[in-house]
Amino acid sequence: MRTANALTDLLAEKGVLLADGATGTNLFAMGLEAGEAPELWNETAPEKIVKLHQDFVDAGADIILTNSFGGTRQRLKLHKADDRVFDMNKRAAEIARSVADKAPRKVIVAGSVGPTGELLIPLGAMSYEDAVAAFVEQMEGLKAGGADVAWIETMSSGDEIRAAAEAAVKVGLPYTYTGSFDTAGKTMMGLDPKDLRGVASDVGEGPVAVGANCGVGAPDILSSLLDMTAADPDAITIVKGNCGIPEYRGAEIHYSGTPPLMAEYARLARDAGARIIGGCCGTSCDHLAAMRTALDEYTPRPRPTIDEIVDKIGPLRNKTASESGGDGSRERRRRRS
Repeated sequence: MRTANALTDLLAEKGVLLADGATGTNLFAMGLEAGEAPELWNETAPEKIVKLHQDFVDAGADIILTNSFGGTRQRLKLHKADDRVFDMNKRAAEIARSVADKAPRKVIVAGSVGPTGELLIPLGAMSYEDAVAAFVEQMEGLKAGGADVAWIETMSSGDEIRAAAEAAVKVGLPYTYTGSFDTAGKTMMGLDPKDLRGVASDVGEGPVAVGANCGVGAPDILSSLLDMTAADPDAITIVKGNCGIPEYRGAEIHYSGTPPLMAEYARLARDAGARIIGGCCGTSCDHLAAMRTALDEYTPRPRPTIDEIVDKIGPLRNKTASESGGDGSRERRRRRS
């Protein structure tokens, strides 16, 4: 029997939760410079981080992610801040906690934990034990600052997911994790969506939820969602997709998603069995507010096919993946192309 925690309690109460939108792209819009570590703003511009969290809560988010994605020693070393890991992560959680505690409803503070940026042995130089230690150091700060859950995200390596999950157990935080799936329908390190839950299902009490975030675009992440929910229909599944499809315009990336498109994405995610739905890169507070309305006014529809997803929110970038969700539509589409 899983130990009760704030996230499982709120899921039991509400059934489906709305996670927040983008951190990085919204901070860039607020003045963050390319190459600058967002985490440093926890110290130098905390009022901007407060505003981002508050705007997401005002838009209807049930879960807000701390500004700590790159908060491991390995990432912060690039900005000469690797001696402040605990304090930086503690501050990130404190800022989010201060906003959540003032909200008129229960809001979960999820401690964002991204990859270290290092490859584990044998592909790289980092040992598994060093990866665990790095994540423990980060999560100790997040826990001290008031995070409810370790939100392990944008992962591609099964070993790194397990290391982060083990760290969460050592620190005493419940945990979730999400993979980032590319145009081949797998993570960069070859993980398949349907196999993701099994990566760390035996670590501690297992994850509260697993799923997908970021990747290439909203249509593709929904195809990954179909694979995950087909493999384990009763599991709590997260989907936190990019805002439409990323497109280069000169040197800058723009996201094609409009608030109505992201509202339809949220409805399709719900139809496909997701229980935690949010947005990743490019997702603004306006997008999130439209998603909130879509979930509040949700009327159940049949499980979508790939063809229906493409018809409603745009084409897949994934041209090589196999049959999805048990309906065969992706395979048919691939053969027609």
